[in-house]
Amino acid sequence: MGHLLEIGKLFGKLGLVAFGGPAAHIGMMEEEVVNKRKWMDRQHFLDMVGATNLIPGPNSTEMAMHCGYHRGGVAGLFVAGISFIVPATILTVILAVFYTEYGKVPAIEPFFYGIQAAVLCVILSAVFKLGNKAIQENHHMVLAFFVILFSVFGLSEVIAILSAGGIGLLFSFMSQRNSSKEGRKLLPLLIPAAAGSGVTAITSVGLFWTFLKVGAILFGSGYVLIAYLDAELVERLGWLTKPELLDAVAMGQFTPGPVLSTASFIGYYLHGYKGALMATAGIFLPSFLFVWLLNPLIPKLRSSKMASAFLDAVNVGAVGVMIAVLLQFGRDIFTDWRTAVIAAFTGILYFRFNLKNPILIVLVGAVSGYGLHLLTT
Repeated sequence: MGHLLEIGKLFGKLGLVAFGGPAAHIGMMEEEVVNKRKWMDRQHFLDMVGATNLIPGPNSTEMAMHCGYHRGGVAGLFVAGISFIVPATILTVILAVFYTEYGKVPAIEPFFYGIQAAVLCVILSAVFKLGNKAIQENHHMVLAFFVILFSVFGLSEVIAILSAGGIGLLFSFMSQRNSSKEGRKLLPLLIPAAAGSGVTAITSVGLFWTFLKVGAILFGSGYVLIAYLDAELVERLGWLTKPELLDAVAMGQFTPGPVLSTASFIGYYLHGYKGALMATAGIFLPSFLFVWLLNPLIPKLRSSKMASAFLDAVNVGAVGVMIAVLLQFGRDIFTDWRTAVIAAFTGILYFRFNLKNPILIVLVGAVSGYGLHLLTT
């Protein structure tokens, strides 16, 4: 019980102060569990960081679960994960209440008008970071190009990403004909592809299954969530508009902890408190299950060249669909010169003057949107 209380306190604290995205979250965890508390050595911590890339889900949340599992077993896994997720969820729902009540009021709307343009800058920065890491070979560049092309012309983002993984797997197989036995190790990773929804109306159960499917196939970064949500909630189901989705992403930037708390915002916006609970449970449940069930297989998966090829290609595909979604969002958001000015201004601050804090970028966008509204009315 003492270990569980220790785990809960640590990851509850990190859930309240862990701003800055997955890399910053993982850095904070390393400082706490390796340097301060000596729960494990640095090499084991790095092994777990590598392992999170082999299963779907948000890396920093799964790292919290891995650390909790290491310290307190299965119970520690659930305590760490819940403690890390809950603070961000509560804060995001509070923002969702504010947005639902005031987001459409004329005096407030110009703030969100500027926020939407600024969020494009945040997504673009994520694309650059992930692209530099994911695209390492010439065939990766070609694969990314075709993923972007087919995604722009309507191919499902989920199918595009998993198809990219399959092509990467085939490429590796052709390069290593003697590796056929290793393909069996990928079965746990391919299971989520069979998940489906078929939801046609906004219900609590529909929200749960929609976000469960997304959580089960979310390879890459938390920002890939934007592409999946666009495909499901905007294009297929019509529950949100693209500007509303960008507002939800922006609100997720204001809270600490995992970026997937955006699901809580959307759940509340669509179906109140029950919707927030169901969407949050759906998006995070697969991470708990994958960390719990696949943890014993991690050493074997990490040593598999076929598994590595599949996941490398999946990450390339994720970058490709993010670029496609960015282009589509830009088409819908850049409706006049003001949004273009705000996007350019926040982009200069981010890339030229190294203002890398997403929260500050979103705040600058909000203030700029309101300022331009005053100047032009």
